[in-house]
Amino acid sequence: MLQTRVKQAIRDVPDFPKPGILFKDITPILLDTKLSADIAEAMANQVSDWKIDAIVGVESRGFFFGMMMAQLLNIPFIPVRKAGKLPYKTISHQYQLEYGTATIEMHTEVIQPGWNVLIHDDLLATGGTAGAAAELILKQNGNVAGFAFVVTLDFLNGKSTLNKYSTNFVSLISYS
Repeated sequence: MLQTRVKQAIRDVPDFPKPGILFKDITPILLDTKLSADIAEAMANQVSDWKIDAIVGVESRGFFFGMMMAQLLNIPFIPVRKAGKLPYKTISHQYQLEYGTATIEMHTEVIQPGWNVLIHDDLLATGGTAGAAAELILKQNGNVAGFAFVVTLDFLNGKSTLNKYSTNFVSLISYS
């Protein structure tokens, strides 16, 4: 079963990025090409009827499966990066993390007005990063088609934060 394979591959890293946080590290998944392909295919299949025009992947772990999903769905992939990392004209949004604040950016003029855009990241915690990505899409007159995550940490209630943007939601595994 895919969910079991994913959970077995995820590495727990205690006290990262600060004491008291148990970080769910998905990078060991990337060592298994079959598992990586299976994850991208499963997620693409779950969102294939959502009428998506593009996928936004959030830096940096959202790039791994976001790009693969976009290729499988034959739609554009748009990176959302930390402030100062994109070389062209950008728009930005500052937001709260569970352990501080951050700013993300996206190139301007990449989302066409009215596009339905899927937001993908590796993990949903409080919803701050995915919500900030949603704000960037809205600033460019796009629509948030939904959200896709490999992992959700249900006990942090991030999904409730994102419901104001879209109730379409996919996650392969969750931790309560």
